[in-house]
Amino acid sequence: MMTKRNTPQRRHAILALLDEQGEVSVDELAKAFATSEVTIRKDLTALEKNGLLLRRYGGAVPMPQELIGEGNQPVSSYKLAIARAAVGCIREHARIIIDSGSTTAAMIPELGHKPGLVVMTNSLNVANALRELEHEPVLLMTGGTWDPHSESFQGQVAEQVLRSYDFDQLFIGADGIDLQRGTSTFNELLGLSRVMAEVAREVIVMAESDKVGRRIPNLELPWSSIHTLITDERLSTEAREQIAARGVKLICARID
Repeated sequence: MMTKRNTPQRRHAILALLDEQGEVSVDELAKAFATSEVTIRKDLTALEKNGLLLRRYGGAVPMPQELIGEGNQPVSSYKLAIARAAVGCIREHARIIIDSGSTTAAMIPELGHKPGLVVMTNSLNVANALRELEHEPVLLMTGGTWDPHSESFQGQVAEQVLRSYDFDQLFIGADGIDLQRGTSTFNELLGLSRVMAEVAREVIVMAESDKVGRRIPNLELPWSSIHTLITDERLSTEAREQIAARGVKLICARID
């Protein structure tokens, strides 16, 4: 049993359990450390403030790589290949939505070659990158409530703005792809992603192949809402067959 003086050790042990299990609950942690759920919630809050985990209802999950200063790291060659393949799906003068995320943001440098685009986004990073293009598209922002975890706008205002338009394509990333259910995410704010899918005629998911098979509790988009998955050439034959069986168009981008 750990006393209050052992708070640092307990928090270190919580992180070790999280790394081992991929998810922890307040209830199990309280039992494991013979302390109250109130104390555990304080631990999780403190660890989240230090960027060491992400709270979710009833527990916590590891902090997604997309939220750990990935902007300072080079974009992987697989991600760039996926982005090029995605841009290749866009017609001139198309109306598209680009969701927040590092994979979708990798599309931006290539969009300057597509004239007459109208682009809606909920991401300030995407919006700022679009404004730097030589042939800047017409830019629309969702507005709404700022979510620091996903670094994007969310909420009812953003959803209402989206429903005022219709779009040709949605480009959206994923924290994980469950071969049985669809795309999954660490973020519990799922409403906007689903509205984006509703108002777009084609939903295109962009994700590196190492995210396929990753099990994350929060289902974002079911397979029935997804038209195309763009991933990379490392995807296994078994996974390709399962995705194709869902009626989803699969593009496995090759590195140039």
